Amino acid sequence: MKALVYDTFQGPLEIRNIPEPEAGDHGVIIKVHATGLCRSDWHGWMGHDPGIILPHVPGHELAGTIASIGSEVKNFSVGDRVTTPFVCGCGNCPQCISGNHQVCDHQSQPGFTHWGSFAEYVKLDFADTNLVKIPDEISSVTAATLGCRFITSFRAVVEQAQVTGGQYVAVHGCGGVGLSAIMIAAALGAQVIAVDINENNLAIAKEIGAFETINAASASDIPEKIRSITNGGAHVSLDALGSQETCFNSIASLRKRGKHIQVGLVTGNHIHPKVPMDRVIADELEIIGSHGMQAYKYPQMLEMICNGKLQPQKLIGRTISLEEATKVLPAMDQFKNDGVVVIDSF
Repeated sequence: MKALVYDTFQGPLEIRNIPEPEAGDHGVIIKVHATGLCRSDWHGWMGHDPGIILPHVPGHELAGTIASIGSEVKNFSVGDRVTTPFVCGCGNCPQCISGNHQVCDHQSQPGFTHWGSFAEYVKLDFADTNLVKIPDEISSVTAATLGCRFITSFRAVVEQAQVTGGQYVAVHGCGGVGLSAIMIAAALGAQVIAVDINENNLAIAKEIGAFETINAASASDIPEKIRSITNGGAHVSLDALGSQETCFNSIASLRKRGKHIQVGLVTGNHIHPKVPMDRVIADELEIIGSHGMQAYKYPQMLEMICNGKLQPQKLIGRTISLEEATKVLPAMDQFKNDGVVVIDSF
């Protein structure tokens, strides 16, 4: 099968023919129809994930049809249109038994723990726990945007932050995660403030529901700007990028008893960011992590997409070929993409 492969971290990305995977008793092989290009893939290529074994095939946001199926899989059949969260649970550890597959003790992640979806076929383990059927109303390209950025934002906004109508929500970073969070929070009736350095992304944020935008490249004091707009600070603030500056600004922009949700990955020199702990204590702030979403939690989100309350297709900036991805992936840190990039040609 054709796949995008790298042999060294930060090294060349090449299109090669490699052996097709085998399903195993509890797994499936999916024919990939579309797969999202995410900054997490860039982090993997950079060497920020110690679990990646070289050579490697990235890709963790995907949609396709089941091509073959393991003997123990009960709930799915060959030909089903499916997607999956980027964190796949084992179904048997204490975390999975409690319903928290997103923090499974033995989790697998396509494109990280094993070869991913930048290929014609991809293997997924424990299919009955991790697969989600795609409704007919949702295209494969749209479904491929859901498995990492959109579901992480959905759970962050809906479950972790418990955003309600009328609340002020600040989103720091308007890439795929941030734009998803803006759309979801606005759909819940929140008043959303978008913060980014890219004017094009800020324009998209405005189109999908942000009532106010801040260009961080020119604003001198972002927390103070947000406190001024909100008359005291945001009820909820999300760091959707994952840097020292965005993490600090997110926490510092909260009102008393506000919630900071850390969604963006913090890596490299940012792995232990400075936190205004004096504010956390004095104002009883909450700091909450958000890491994906369980497959069985998809129905609420899918229903909102099918009835038009959420429109993730509006976040798609462009579609590209697998060959083009060899050039686009290394440049993900330059933040030149407007909206989400999806590979739909193999």
